Amino acid sequence: MKQTIDKLQFNQIKEEVKKRAIGQYSKKRIEEMTPQTNLQTVKNRQEETKEARQILESQQHVPFMGLTRIDALTSQVKKGFLLTPTELIEYADFLRSSRMIRRFFEKNQYQTPLLHVYSKNMPDLSMVEELIYQQIKNQKVSDEASRNLRKVRKQLQLTEKEIQDRLLKFLRHPHNKEMIQEAMIVQKGDHYTIPIKASYKNKVPGTIIEQSNKGTTVFIEPTAVEKASMNYQLLKAEEIAEEYQVLAYLTGALAEQEQAIDLIIETITRLDIIFARGKYSREIHGVTPRINQSEYIKIKQGRHPLIQGKAVPLDFELGKDYRGLVITGANAGGKTVVLKTVGLLTLMAMFGLQVPAAEGTELAVFDEIFVDIGDQQTIENALSTFSGHMQNIAEMLRKVSRNTLVLLDEIGSGTEPNEGAALAVAIMEAMYEQGALIVATTHYGEIKKFANDHEDFIPAAMAFDKEALKPKYLLQVGETGESQALWIAQKMNMSQTLIEQAQYYIQHKAYRTTKKVFQTTKVNVPRTKTQVQQFSKGDRVYSAVHQQEALVYEDTAEETVTIFLDKELINVPRKRLTLKMSAEKLYPVGYELDHLFTDFQTRKWQRDLARGSKKAHKKLAKEAKERREKRD
Repeated sequence: MKQTIDKLQFNQIKEEVKKRAIGQYSKKRIEEMTPQTNLQTVKNRQEETKEARQILESQQHVPFMGLTRIDALTSQVKKGFLLTPTELIEYADFLRSSRMIRRFFEKNQYQTPLLHVYSKNMPDLSMVEELIYQQIKNQKVSDEASRNLRKVRKQLQLTEKEIQDRLLKFLRHPHNKEMIQEAMIVQKGDHYTIPIKASYKNKVPGTIIEQSNKGTTVFIEPTAVEKASMNYQLLKAEEIAEEYQVLAYLTGALAEQEQAIDLIIETITRLDIIFARGKYSREIHGVTPRINQSEYIKIKQGRHPLIQGKAVPLDFELGKDYRGLVITGANAGGKTVVLKTVGLLTLMAMFGLQVPAAEGTELAVFDEIFVDIGDQQTIENALSTFSGHMQNIAEMLRKVSRNTLVLLDEIGSGTEPNEGAALAVAIMEAMYEQGALIVATTHYGEIKKFANDHEDFIPAAMAFDKEALKPKYLLQVGETGESQALWIAQKMNMSQTLIEQAQYYIQHKAYRTTKKVFQTTKVNVPRTKTQVQQFSKGDRVYSAVHQQEALVYEDTAEETVTIFLDKELINVPRKRLTLKMSAEKLYPVGYELDHLFTDFQTRKWQRDLARGSKKAHKKLAKEAKERREKRD
């Protein structure tokens, strides 16, 4: 069914549902979910979504907490990794959430009986939850978690105070004022330091812990606090060991409840998915369709959920009085949208989503849904569009049976019309004989005739506004649509004789094929104005003004051309210049033409200036100075 899901854009619907789920594990599960083919499973999913929608409509909020990363945290516990204080609180929030969810659905059990059944079986792990909350407070292990931890932290506070007092004494001593960069205590790791000017670093007794990036400041731990600092570090290591013991104990308490936690995660994830379906169903104003496995589809005022704006609602029925529907009508009239709407709403219902339609809509659960929509051409095997369609349909024919829905867009197109139409009719007959429900679109008259004549098929047309020359996107069952080509041609003021001739050809196929002899007529070619010759840079020309040859420097298509003669640039009337030889013939490919107009020394000086040569810039400054002196 993967190709069907892709062709009908159902993955876009799943993406919308995923966005509305809270947990990462829930999103992963939605990605893996597929439309179901079991009638009872689909009915259960529809009831779940309906109950979730009722909760949402009543403005109540399910207390989902700690769900975002619960699957990843559980995986860490199972691998034997310790959870951090923050992660343990996240886990406790999740356990608390499970308790609150159980109470929530117990309170709403008459409104949501199915969801209540799911939630009431979740184990109660309030003891583990309370244990975590007692021993983790403010995102860290609590002092009350163990007697030894409380004792160590008290000693740490006393030692820290002792260090602070001694450092304050150091800062206040007038002898040290000149050496101190800034009068403050700076903690570097587990060391308390004083920022000292680098020039005095050898005059302050103590240990250099760190140096500033610019090297102007060193952070020194004075000798007066070294002993207390060492004691502080030992106590810090002891605190970490104690915290590790507490974290290991709490993580172990979670590991012991692995099976119970798995059940809670599975239940809450299921509820998260159900409410994601409910949220999306509410946003598309969906209704719960009646579900059958009797191959009967009845859509009332159905809308394609991915079409923005004012989509024309669709009324559609298939599987009761007839098993085949052939839709005809103008291009861009909405035939393909009808196919996609029928297929997509069916997939949504089988997935457990409400559908954007009116009450009274009924949809069937199919074992298979086959779709042939769009261009089937593939680069890999160089199939033509028609060959691609035929390959797709050939695969369908091998699998089609009862309880199968087949959607065929422009069947038989892409080849010679008579053959295409005959093949299309044969294909639909074969699928019908194998038990499929068929919806097809076409332009071919033979297929329309087949739909009219077959006892179990019915034609339908997409309505067309002949006055406005616009499709109405409205399906009219029982009518045969035309391509509207002749009508549109007439509205575009083509001659009535031509329209009648085309109508005659449609009915009789008697085309005029006699050769007509046309007399040859002379064609007067207008004289063209003499084109102005334009020169290129580097062209060698003869100047009648100077009666000698020169090089073209610039030609801007004006009345005069700039030439280079006797090391000067001179403007000469274009009419007084004659091309002797073009630059293209004079110089090799890639030749730098600017070299023609400057000597080597000048070019060298310009290159030196460009690369920033001090000598060249010095010369430039000297020349400027000389010019200023001359002006003065």
